Amino acid sequence: MLDSKKMTILAMAGAAALMAASPALAQEAGGHSGDITPISMFMMATPVVKVVMIGLMLASIFSWTLLIIKLIEFASLNRKTDNFLESFRGARTIADMHKVATAEEWEGNPLADMAAAATEEIELSRQAGLSVTGDHQDGALARAQHAVSAVQAGLAARLSGGQQFLASTGSIGPFVGLFGTVYGIMNSFIGIVQSNTTNLASVAPGIAEALLATGIGLFAAIPAVVFYNYFNTRISAYGTRSDGFAAELLNAISRQLDKGA
Repeated sequence: MLDSKKMTILAMAGAAALMAASPALAQEAGGHSGDITPISMFMMATPVVKVVMIGLMLASIFSWTLLIIKLIEFASLNRKTDNFLESFRGARTIADMHKVATAEEWEGNPLADMAAAATEEIELSRQAGLSVTGDHQDGALARAQHAVSAVQAGLAARLSGGQQFLASTGSIGPFVGLFGTVYGIMNSFIGIVQSNTTNLASVAPGIAEALLATGIGLFAAIPAVVFYNYFNTRISAYGTRSDGFAAELLNAISRQLDKGA
């Protein structure tokens, strides 16, 4: 019974000594003590890996900023477009269409710009003494169509703003992160050679730091790809809407020219 108590006391004392010595052993083995967090791994990374991580984090922040800006832009664009169409469809003459399209409240709306460009071209043709009815109607409509096409080209460039950045981030982000990982692991293996030890604890923190670069690369790339595809869909949808309005606009102008309005 006494021997059993002594053995228990000795075991508890040994466990306490091991727990007290473990931080020192960990520091001796790997040069790190305490918990390893992403922030601590970033602080301990080599300068090259730090540059990679910072670049990827900035790209991720910019991608999310683009998301917010473009979501607000599309929401405002669709709302103003709906309101403009209601006003435009109430116009009875080409002059009324031009007045509605050039109203201050529709400033910057692509469909309003299309209507303003087309009706202004008709008015310029009239002021130049050109006939816009009869056999000359097709020429007038063709000039109006060119004016509308020019506005649509500007619209495509406007809505596509930021898409190139999202595409680049989504395609090269993982490879940039992988570069940081390869560089970090290479340094870890160089550390193994220099320390003349094969203890995994001595290189595990360095490998973890390197793998963090790949993780940040994926964190930057995946949302960028999702945002790129999402906004491509929104841009295509609005482009289809503008094409439909262009046909509606030219038909309305043609009807008014047939009536001599």
